[in-house]
Amino acid sequence: MASYTKDEIFTATYVARNFSSVLKNINDESVKKIAIVKNNKFEAIMLSVKEYEKLEKARELLNIVYSQKRQKDGE
Repeated sequence: MASYTKDEIFTATYVARNFSSVLKNINDESVKKIAIVKNNKFEAIMLSVKEYEKLEKARELLNIVYSQKRQKDGE
């Protein structure tokens, strides 16, 4: 499980009421990610588009590597 600092954890109510400032913190990279908690359970993660695109690129590269490995193992 990922770890979070106290500055990265917010309740769903807080995020809803302070969406602009939360979004600003994500976009200006004051924080890399925000965990959203509802009823004392982690429910969602909020990332900037930049961070999301990095993760998507990493996922795509891993898919290519695993695909090549499966092809090699199948030969």
